[in-house]
Amino acid sequence: MNTMHNTPVITTVFTLVSTTFVGAVALAQSTPVASPAAPAVASPVAPPVAGVPVAEARPMVELAICLDISGSMDGLIDSAKARLWSIVNDLATAKPVPRVRVALLTYGCDAYDSTMGWVVVDSGLTEDLDLISQKLFALKTNGGTELVGRVVNKAAQTLAWSSDSNALRMIIVAGNEAADQDLEVTYQQASRTSIERGVLVNSIYCGDANDSLASTWGNVARLADGQFFCIDQSMGALVAETPFDKQLAELSMSINATYLACGTKGEAAWANQSAQDANALGLSGGAAAQRAASKSSAIYDNRAWDLVDGCAAGEMKLEEMKDEDLPESMRGKTLGEKQAILATQQGERARIQQEIQALQVQREAFLTDVKRKAATTQGVSLDDALKQAIRTQATAKGFKFETPALPVPVAANTAAATTQTAAGQSKN
Repeated sequence: MNTMHNTPVITTVFTLVSTTFVGAVALAQSTPVASPAAPAVASPVAPPVAGVPVAEARPMVELAICLDISGSMDGLIDSAKARLWSIVNDLATAKPVPRVRVALLTYGCDAYDSTMGWVVVDSGLTEDLDLISQKLFALKTNGGTELVGRVVNKAAQTLAWSSDSNALRMIIVAGNEAADQDLEVTYQQASRTSIERGVLVNSIYCGDANDSLASTWGNVARLADGQFFCIDQSMGALVAETPFDKQLAELSMSINATYLACGTKGEAAWANQSAQDANALGLSGGAAAQRAASKSSAIYDNRAWDLVDGCAAGEMKLEEMKDEDLPESMRGKTLGEKQAILATQQGERARIQQEIQALQVQREAFLTDVKRKAATTQGVSLDDALKQAIRTQATAKGFKFETPALPVPVAANTAAATTQTAAGQSKN
């Protein structure tokens, strides 16, 4: 198990999701340097009128993240914890704003059942992003035998993918050992099965593009119309901190009081919301700030258990709810009193979301300035290079973003150039 190339991979995992989101298969070339524009801000949730469903026709984006958690991949897990909310925020700036469902699968752990190829579905496809965060924080490395074909096949064939022909369905598989170790379910079989089901496969090799193992990882993506990346291990996945993070973290926690949890499952999900606030803050103020921004966006959707989101989506009707399923503050009250409570919570949530959005604008401007200054001496991270490609491809496909990603100087684009070369080699 290679221990040299694990930490930065999830930065690429989550950026790669955004790249595939616009349906592009080829990697974009770097563009000339330009002055950064004002930072983009995620679209907030508009407060609905109590009891009136809000019509929505948002495209569905589904992604299954498959992580190697063998003994050398501690950096992978640590990066995943920090970068989850970054991808949420990136997708939330797209127009139209998609609905997002995420699944988490892990492989390469000796503690897993060998008859199942050492693969576990930690979570099926869900809009409950706090659940995905919870599962990520519970991961431990141990092992192991990394069977790429088995985990891709498991994701393609067992997850409850949307039947909507317009939905974007993708698998992202990351690891640092040979992709062709599985002799029972080869990666060729798994990738072909996946694309036949309308699911793209994107691969990330945690190593140098010149490594002998890289070409098979490229083939994993090529056979399923996906994208392939190699990671420069010198580029980290730390979340930058700013003077605005403390207040954003506080607002992230205060917005929880506006949620109206329904039923026992709702109460558990509401408790987990606070637990994931604490997990993010435990990583860094920057991670907590990213999470706050996510919670102010339309993608952070808890319609399955929250009365505010449920009524906004038209999936819950207050007048039809049983009293015992409602939050304690609503039980025993008249319909009019319940509607008043709902409206109050809607209004308070919208107020906090707007406050978060205003601070997020300042935070992104601060980070953009820091990145611009750093680019003159230290170059730009692979994350920034890929975001530039994302915006270029997204515009070509008809999606709109308020601003492009921070431009990448050609001299600082070594990592992206290496990735493009490797991707080209895999198709030969």
